[in-house]
Amino acid sequence: MTLRVMGVDPGLTRCGLAVVDVEPNRRATLVAVGVVGTPADHSLDRRLLMIAESVDAWLDLHTPAVLAVERVFSQLNVSTVMGTAQASGVVITAAARRGIPVALHTPTEVKAAVTGNGQSDKAAVTKMVTKILRLTTAPTPADAADALALAITHAWRTGSSASVRTQGGTGQTAAQRLWADAEAKARRRR
Repeated sequence: MTLRVMGVDPGLTRCGLAVVDVEPNRRATLVAVGVVGTPADHSLDRRLLMIAESVDAWLDLHTPAVLAVERVFSQLNVSTVMGTAQASGVVITAAARRGIPVALHTPTEVKAAVTGNGQSDKAAVTKMVTKILRLTTAPTPADAADALALAITHAWRTGSSASVRTQGGTGQTAAQRLWADAEAKARRRR
């Protein structure tokens, strides 16, 4: 059964939105990708409303089974963290209103899932997302690619480890094989 995941890279200036369908064999297909931008000269309440309305429209249009959101982490710029946290809250609330489960993933976790290396840069993530989704051009801006990476990460992390084992690794990207190997090692350590 295909899992539809909506990924959100929250931000007050640019909020990346993406929807992917992921099959049990981890093959991911792009459904939609975009960025909601809000002008810095607008009031905070107006900017959050713009994000909320866009997320509502995406949730209603694409009806994802789950929402994957980047976990807010501490940065040096407190105002950036606050804006990101406020945008995250709006997004999570929109999903909760619809009974859609929400999963939070750290940037390092997403990088490791998609590229096989938790220290990868944005260019490496974008390149792998492009390859995983079989796109002819890379998604831009980085917020859009990050939202896609979040959706892929969540689907791979939660829904397909059994099918990967039965397939013997065929048809997987290098990142998918690394992720499956890391999952297997973690299970052996328990």
